[in-house]
Amino acid sequence: MENKTTSLNGEVTKFLDELNHPFRMEIEQLRHCILTANNKLTENIKWNGPNYCYENGDRITMRIQPIKIKQIQVIFHCGAKVQEQPKEKLIQQHFDILTWKTNDRAVVIFKNMQDIENGKTALTKIINEWIELTK
Repeated sequence: MENKTTSLNGEVTKFLDELNHPFRMEIEQLRHCILTANNKLTENIKWNGPNYCYENGDRITMRIQPIKIKQIQVIFHCGAKVQEQPKEKLIQQHFDILTWKTNDRAVVIFKNMQDIENGKTALTKIINEWIELTK
């Protein structure tokens, strides 16, 4: 299997270096999880955090600001443009870690490294299903 750490975007790393975030280890773990979950994702900075695109469409964003919130949110969305709401939640399977904000926007919250370890399998499934459903 290909080493996905080469997919890490240097601009994102530099941004995080300058931010000096107290959850840096958790952010790095999530970057790795997201990029290894689907090798077609690309990483950049958008909305003051790591952002992941599929074929140039924004699909997953880490909310790491403000730093004082003491958690990292991984937001699943369909980009910045307002779109017609689907009648049902995009992902039909229930995942305990996924909180729906609208039928095309959901969030997973991680408060520590243990949350990430516990949620890694579900996160990988969510990422791949999200990408498939929002192509």
